[in-house]
Amino acid sequence: MPHNMTTESRLRALLIANRAVVEQLDLPTVLRRIVEAAVELVGAQYGALGVIAPSGGLDQFIHVGMTPDEVSTIGHLPEGKGLLGAVIDTPDPIRLDRIGDDPRSSGFPDGHPPMGNFLGVPVRVRDEVYGNLYLSNQTNGQFTDEDEQLVTALAATAGIAIENARLFAETNRRQAWSAASAEITAALLSGERSDSISLIVNRVLGLSGADLVCVLLPTDKPGALVVETATGLSESDVQGARVSAAHSVSGSVLEGKQPRLLDDSDIALPGNVRLGPVMAVPLISAGTAEGVLFVARAQGAQLFTIADLEMAADFAGQASVAMQLGRARGDRQKLALLEDRGRIARDLHDHVIQEIFGAGLELQSIAGRVQNESLAERIEQTVASLDASISQIRTVIFALSAPVEKTRNTVRHLIIDIVNELAPSLTTTPYVSFSGPVDLLVTGGLVGDVTAVMRESLTNTAKHASAEHSSVVLTAAEGHITLEVTDDGNGTPVTTHRSGLANIEKRAALRGGTSEFHSSEAGTTVRWRVPYSLTPTSQKGLML
Repeated sequence: MPHNMTTESRLRALLIANRAVVEQLDLPTVLRRIVEAAVELVGAQYGALGVIAPSGGLDQFIHVGMTPDEVSTIGHLPEGKGLLGAVIDTPDPIRLDRIGDDPRSSGFPDGHPPMGNFLGVPVRVRDEVYGNLYLSNQTNGQFTDEDEQLVTALAATAGIAIENARLFAETNRRQAWSAASAEITAALLSGERSDSISLIVNRVLGLSGADLVCVLLPTDKPGALVVETATGLSESDVQGARVSAAHSVSGSVLEGKQPRLLDDSDIALPGNVRLGPVMAVPLISAGTAEGVLFVARAQGAQLFTIADLEMAADFAGQASVAMQLGRARGDRQKLALLEDRGRIARDLHDHVIQEIFGAGLELQSIAGRVQNESLAERIEQTVASLDASISQIRTVIFALSAPVEKTRNTVRHLIIDIVNELAPSLTTTPYVSFSGPVDLLVTGGLVGDVTAVMRESLTNTAKHASAEHSSVVLTAAEGHITLEVTDDGNGTPVTTHRSGLANIEKRAALRGGTSEFHSSEAGTTVRWRVPYSLTPTSQKGLML
C-alpha cells in the first residue's frame, strides 16, 4: 500500500508538473518551467535543458540548481560534447549510477559542482528531437525506472508545450512584420517620408532581433555593391562601404534572386566585431533584383530560423513594391515639374522674346529718323542691350527645356553644369550667354578644351579676383569659336596662376588659335579663340 501511495503521489506530481509546463506561452519561460518541473518531479539536485542547434551541438542551455558564483567560475556553458553529446546522438534515455564510470564522459571543468548519478531524456517536438532533459544527483542515490518513465512522460508534454509556444511566438512575429510592412507602405505612399530605405532597415532591426541591418545596392562599376544604408553594429564604418559581389553572400543573392540563410557567416567588421547568423534577401522590383536586405546577428548569437527568413522575404517583397510606388510618385512629380518648366520656356520664347525683339525693331526704326546723333547713339545702345537680353533669355530657355537625361553632353549643358558647380565659390552666379550654333560646331575634343579653359578661368576668378560679377560668353561666328570669361574684380598678376594660363595658351596653340589675358584694377578678361571645322568629328568606341 505505501508503494501504491508513493506511485499515486508521484502521478499527481506529474499532473501538477504537466500543468505548470503548459500554462505558459512565452518560450523562454516554458523552457525554464520544464527544467524546474523535472527536478522537482524526481528529486534531483541539478537539471538542465539543452536545445539542439540545427548544425549540431547545443544552441541554448537552460540550467537549474547551480549558484551564480558556480556558473561564473565554470565560464562558458556546455556545447554538447562528451556525455551530453551522446544523448544528442542517441535520442533514447540514458541512465547512469555514476557519470565518471561511463567512457563517454569527458569530465567536468574546474569549479563545476560534483555530480554523481545521471538521467538524460530526449524532448521531441513532433518527429524532431528539439532538445534533451539532463538531471543529476537524485536525492535517494540513483534514478529508478519509475523516474525515467516519469521524466519521459513529462518530456512528451514538454514537446507539446514547446510547439505551442513556438507557434505562438511565430504568430506574434508575423503580426509584427505585417504591421510594420503596412506602416512602411502607408508612409511611402503618403509622401511623408523620402528616406524609404532608412525607414525599412530601422524596422527590420527591431523586428528581427538582429545586431546589424544593411541595404546593399549595385553600383555603376560591374561586380561591385555599395552599402546604401546601415544601422546597428559598426554602422558608421559599414555605411557607404564598397563590397565585391564575387564570392559574397549579397552578390550571390543578387544574382540568384533567392534569399539565403547562414548559421555562421564569420564576416569581420571594423572594430574586431564578427558576424554570425545571417539572412540575405533580394529586393525585387518588376522581376529585377535591385538590391539586397542584409540582416545579421553577432557571432555566438541565437540562429535565425526558416520562419524568420520567410517573414523577412515577405517583408522585403512588400517593401520593394512600396519603394517602386514611391519612385513612380516621384517620377510623376518630376514630370509635372518638367511640364511646368516647358510651359515657362514656351512663354518666354513665344511672348517675351517676340515683344523685346519687336521693341528693338521699333527703336531701330526710330533711330533712323532721329536727327540728333547723340540721341540716335543712345537708342542704338539700347537696341544692343535688348539683343543681349534676348541672348540671355535664350540661354534660360535652353536650361529650362534641357532633358533630365541627356543623350549627349552638349557644350551648353556642360558649361551650365560647370557654372552651377562653381557658383557657391563666387559672389554671384556668372552671367552665361551663347551666340551662334555652338552645339553643332563645338564637338568632340573641342568640347573638352572649351570646358577646361572656362573652368580654369572661373576658378581663377573665385580664388584671386574678389569679383562681384562675372560672365561667360561662347560665340560661334566667322569661322571661329570664341570663349570670353570676364570679371569686375581687382585684377590678378599673371605670375599668380602662370601654369593655368600656360595650359590655356597651349590648348589654343594646338588648334591654331590665340589666347589673350588682360587684367587690371577694373577687372580681368580671358579671350580664347580657335578656328572650327565644318567636318563633323567621328564618334569612336560606341557599341550598340
